[in-house]
Amino acid sequence: MVRRDWLDLMLKIANPVLTNLEAGTLWQNLPVEKPDRAPYAHLEAFGRTLTGLAPWLELEGLDREERELQEKTRKTVLTCLDHATDPGSPDRMNFSEGYGQALVDAAFLAHGLLRATKSIMDKLDDRVRGNLVGCLKSTRVFVPFPSNWLLFSAIIEAALFALGEKWETGPVDRAVNAMERWYVGDGMYSDGERFHFDYYNSFVIHPMYVDVLWTLAPVMPRYRELLPKALSREARYAAILEQMIAPEGTYPITGRSITYRFGAFHALSHAALIENLPPELVPNQVRCALSAALERTARGNLFDGNGFLKVGIVGAQPGLGEGYICVGSAYLCEAVFLPLGLSPEHPFWSGPETDWTSKKVWSGADLPCDHALD
Repeated sequence: MVRRDWLDLMLKIANPVLTNLEAGTLWQNLPVEKPDRAPYAHLEAFGRTLTGLAPWLELEGLDREERELQEKTRKTVLTCLDHATDPGSPDRMNFSEGYGQALVDAAFLAHGLLRATKSIMDKLDDRVRGNLVGCLKSTRVFVPFPSNWLLFSAIIEAALFALGEKWETGPVDRAVNAMERWYVGDGMYSDGERFHFDYYNSFVIHPMYVDVLWTLAPVMPRYRELLPKALSREARYAAILEQMIAPEGTYPITGRSITYRFGAFHALSHAALIENLPPELVPNQVRCALSAALERTARGNLFDGNGFLKVGIVGAQPGLGEGYICVGSAYLCEAVFLPLGLSPEHPFWSGPETDWTSKKVWSGADLPCDHALD
């Protein structure tokens, strides 16, 4: 897969969410097969879409064809933010009601905003900015569970800081202290007091922890001191994720939330985006590994008749989804597309086709042995 293939797939996934929200019809048209998920599904879909789309929206210097697509999408996203936060909108989203799922969904939206500060955050007019800030602050009614949820409160406070608003240090300190306490070695954190073998180090922990520290490092010396260690851990975990992509593009189906599909590689894509890959991983090798996972997964029928995602991995596989999973949840798969925020001239895109680790090994190549971080 080349860059344009990645872009086409990212937009094919995103556009039904964005065009319906732009038209004020997302609440009406997004399929919600579980009635108890109806209060949350729409913010889930939009926030998770934006978190993956944002780096591409931020990129400058594209050729005319891609730039026109980008500019159209930027305008759509700005309208979507208005409709998602305007109290009078039919698609006004839930930021503060229920048991806490709205905190999760708002956090992914906040993460997307942090990844598009110039193209989206700085382009908000005063009315929309005010509505957005009010919605983000309203999530403070939730007390996050002692798990990766602590990072949801933290990333929202980081977004408020980036918006020039008064932010609260308490939620960020609690998340930072927990992450340092829960580090178990070799680039991995436990998700709470017990370690779980799943992809939450990738779905949430590494990308959000690094970006919280990165955003607030200029004003918080302790976060600035912790950032290099967090980056080193993410780089190691990125190497592990790359090793998990089999020669045919499959990857282990293990742990909860597996129906986020190739969102399982959020941390690897994030490391590529911020140029934090370990020395043994050249960017174009990561492109080829991720392309294999994308291509293998996309062989299935991912979409329903209206273009929305189905719950599953290679098609409709609802049995793989936990009780909290709905169609909106599935849009975290967009997180794999972060490298579209790199210039087409970047080695990630311009480097030659090359085999990735498992393909090299299973082809008989002799490689240096792997080593744990610490």
